[in-house]
Amino acid sequence: MTGRLYRDPTAPVAERVRDLLGRMTLTEKVGQVNQRMYGWHAYERTDSGHRLTDAFRAEVAAYGGMGALYGLQRADAWSGVGFADGITAADGARVADAVQRHVVENTRLGIPVLLVEEVPHGHQALDGTVLPVNLAVGATWDPGLYEAAAAAVGAEMRARGGHVALVSALDLVRDPRWGRAEECFGEDPYLAARLTEALVRGMRTADVAVVLKHFAGQGATVGGRNSAATELGARELHEIHLAAARAGIRAGAAGVMAAYNEFDGLPCVASRPLLTELLRERLELDGIVMADGGAIDRLVRLTGDPVAAGALALNAGCDLGLWDGCFPRLAEAVAQGLVAERTLDTAVARVLALKFRLGLFEQPYAPAVDRPSDPHELSERIARASITLLAHDGGVLPLAPSTRRIAVLGPNADSIAQQIGDYTAPQRPGSHHVTVLDGIRAAAPPDTEVTHAPGCELVGGDLSGVPEAVALAGSADIAVLVLGGSSARSGDTTFDSNGAAVVSSANPAGMTCGEGVDLAELCLADGQLALLDAVAATGVPVVVVLVQGRPHALPDLSEKAAAVLSAWYPGPWGGRAVADVLFGAAGPEGRLPVSIPRSAAQLPVFYNAKDHRYRGYVDQPATARYAFGHGLSYTTVAYAPPRLSRARVTADDPTLSCRVTVRNTGERPVRETVQLYVRRLSGGSSWPRVRELRGFARLDLRPGEEAEAVFAVDADTLASVTRDLGLAVEPGELLLETGPSSGETQGARLVIEPPS
Repeated sequence: MTGRLYRDPTAPVAERVRDLLGRMTLTEKVGQVNQRMYGWHAYERTDSGHRLTDAFRAEVAAYGGMGALYGLQRADAWSGVGFADGITAADGARVADAVQRHVVENTRLGIPVLLVEEVPHGHQALDGTVLPVNLAVGATWDPGLYEAAAAAVGAEMRARGGHVALVSALDLVRDPRWGRAEECFGEDPYLAARLTEALVRGMRTADVAVVLKHFAGQGATVGGRNSAATELGARELHEIHLAAARAGIRAGAAGVMAAYNEFDGLPCVASRPLLTELLRERLELDGIVMADGGAIDRLVRLTGDPVAAGALALNAGCDLGLWDGCFPRLAEAVAQGLVAERTLDTAVARVLALKFRLGLFEQPYAPAVDRPSDPHELSERIARASITLLAHDGGVLPLAPSTRRIAVLGPNADSIAQQIGDYTAPQRPGSHHVTVLDGIRAAAPPDTEVTHAPGCELVGGDLSGVPEAVALAGSADIAVLVLGGSSARSGDTTFDSNGAAVVSSANPAGMTCGEGVDLAELCLADGQLALLDAVAATGVPVVVVLVQGRPHALPDLSEKAAAVLSAWYPGPWGGRAVADVLFGAAGPEGRLPVSIPRSAAQLPVFYNAKDHRYRGYVDQPATARYAFGHGLSYTTVAYAPPRLSRARVTADDPTLSCRVTVRNTGERPVRETVQLYVRRLSGGSSWPRVRELRGFARLDLRPGEEAEAVFAVDADTLASVTRDLGLAVEPGELLLETGPSSGETQGARLVIEPPS
């Protein structure tokens, strides 16, 4: 072959890929689908800086290059990387460039390497901005705010030399016992889809490629058990679990990650029906499919042989391994006839195409990036917007300026580690973080005394601290009781081979949430409930603040707490956001992205269940404690019934408008989230759901002000999954419902007639 077309930036990507692929040996091709190495093994810190390791150099030499390097800048308890030996913001671009320079200058073809980073809620690196967890993002119902935060975090990562962000977005909280609930935007496909497309748009403005995790149905595993099988049928998969993937792909996602869970008898990474027929042919993904960490190695249990396991995943449609020992042996699979070389070529071509689209052949090194916004400020804004007022007697919040003594109690009141969630890097000692206690102390009037006692452990039965907490509460005007859960890992945490925590009743580790930390019972720990009972018994008004990564099952707290707020895991500056809401500097804006159960015994409790008119259990209600979409404010709001511009439409012309008048009937301003639901009364291809979210709008209303929320209703709003698992507007009768939550709606009838 003469010339080097692949070096010509003016040539079409497909031609550049074809030219480069034609020059590659089988070994070099295998190298491009190899992501075996942990990034933190590629360097070591010395007195004079960082140096590349012999192990990294050997890996590059063995395959004539490297497709991708995972987690070069990752830092956490599992990797064991911290400030003493890791890569800080000051060093990030320099180390990334050293890695890239070695690959480009010491291989025959000089193909740059993709630097892949975890960005679960901020870049998981030393000095990386930490956002509130995805469940908190879901509680904002604000895609615009999240898009801005994603752009800022993407720019931060790109400035340090990263190219590909791995971001959880496709999983839904269908069973809150699952420890990874915090990584989900919520239980609803429409809300998750809007936030997923916002994420992709934001990252793309920073020239960061996004790989969406996890495909598919991982949030619906049996019993909320991590990595387990699902009992999904094809219709449930299409109706609930594909909306976010579809939206992300349309927004320009660079790829998806195949999940650990089994679907219809096969692990996702081995399923050609999922990865090729559905993902590529039906959803039209033209990017890469990456395996989850070590997932291909798990296939050896099916094949009995790592070479055959790699072939199985490649034939299914997986393009890039992760930490596995099977994909590096694909040359053997080709030699043994287990997979055709043209199948390998297809996977390599997708990896190369991504590198060309990112411009790595022209500029392989870290660029100078202008950050569009301050990611720290955006993190705090998300935290403030996510705080959800679940219950309020109307007389306690916001805290009056005359409040003179505040007792801040509970195990989550003064812990940054328990405020930032799973998948976070160590926080710089002495850096500016704000716990709930810190926030209240800073926001309280100068003559207000703020006292503190944890009262109890997060988990465990030690109640020796309760008397001190009760004494402080008894002498206070108000008690703020900060309860909930923790995903905080430490050096003492035991880890599985893929980084999931290994936690059990025999090895509790202080964690109640996070990857590998599934719960059978969702109620708050016994010690926390005992502390609440004891503090409430003093007669002092109690405000409960839940710092949590999953919706805990809540008892009826109306006799014990004057107000209940969920702050989720609000991130490093979340304490200031909580204080702003408590003191009224900001109103509570959050709305539930999940249903709050009464107990684990009533699960599932998601709002959009099939509408079989179930009457409920004999021993307790079947309804949620707090419905999806619920969230109170410091004022009162009245909704008029929805009004439709047309009461009858045809399936081929279903456009109309839905208007609802909303009035602030109280004395404080409010940001109201008006929600639009569709409820099928008749017709359609399958049994209907109780209702389904299909739109939402934000209204800012001054006291006494009235405004209209206007929803443009079209085919996307009214489409349902058909018999052939496509999407179409089907004839029948619907209710278009509006209201402040899924549990409080008014409806207008709409008839959809057959096509004209």
